[in-house]
Amino acid sequence: MTTFKEIRGQLIRSVSSDPANPQLGEIWYNNTIGVLKGYTTIAAAWSSGGNLGTARYLLAGAGTQTAGLAFGGFAPGLPYLAATEEYGGTSWTAGGALATGRYALAGAGTQTAGLAFGGGAPNLNATEEYGGTSWTTGGNLGTARRGLAGCGTQTAGLGFGGYVSTPAAAVTNITEEYDGASWTAGGNLAVSGQGLAGCGTQTAGLAFGGSDSRPTSTEEYNGTAWTGGGNLNTGRPFLAGCGLQTAALGFGGTTGSATAATEEYNGTSWVTSTSMTTARNGPGGEGTQTAGLAFGGNPGPAPTNATEEFTGAFNAAQTLTTS
Repeated sequence: MTTFKEIRGQLIRSVSSDPANPQLGEIWYNNTIGVLKGYTTIAAAWSSGGNLGTARYLLAGAGTQTAGLAFGGFAPGLPYLAATEEYGGTSWTAGGALATGRYALAGAGTQTAGLAFGGGAPNLNATEEYGGTSWTTGGNLGTARRGLAGCGTQTAGLGFGGYVSTPAAAVTNITEEYDGASWTAGGNLAVSGQGLAGCGTQTAGLAFGGSDSRPTSTEEYNGTAWTGGGNLNTGRPFLAGCGLQTAALGFGGTTGSATAATEEYNGTSWVTSTSMTTARNGPGGEGTQTAGLAFGGNPGPAPTNATEEFTGAFNAAQTLTTS
């Protein structure tokens, strides 16, 4: 009979407590509790969070998985939404409403220092700043547009891409930088589009996905100019994103119908990750690559209020069982 030592070249140790610093793939028998254990990788997963108070899509978000902000958006039969909601890691509660209801807007910042800008309809240049209770007017974008993406903070924001109506209706590659008071021109995207996603900071931003010529395109911003990054595996517009330029998460969107596709970016390339439970077009998103939040969106035929929380893959000790 072949033994484990002959297969793996090692014995299974019998120990009274789990090792303090196990190696990936290590197996041991814990004789105190009488179980066989191993140190293994737990796959990334989405799990259900608390529902939004208002189902909607093409909304924006800011903050983290445990201190999030959702604002604006669209729901059939309702005016363009000004509703703001705050997430505490379990449930959403009402926050102060935007002064101007809008959809397909962009967001940046945190739950207590948020930034909302652009959106429609008609195309808007309005910027609003959130202080944890209410929104106040900020400096206007130089170019009114909807379907743009954003990242950064309330005092160092970045807005890029979108759909403009003047001087002629078209998608754009325009980038603008916000300093807490006013917007100034930044380096243009290489590829124009709307419905793209963004994450990162003003000096290390990431733009990915979108409509027209950029469904799979990824671009990285260094504070002055955009350069090409690795392409998405599933090209799509109206997706959401969160994280950093070197550790990003992209999810949802549409490929002709709503998708649940999720991908992770490492600063060079995208890899396919665990799909969301609910496919959705135009969701909101915030957080980090290992602790993301997806909310709202339209699975079809109507928007959803469902929220999902993403936990990235991690290594942990697990009890080994037979099946």
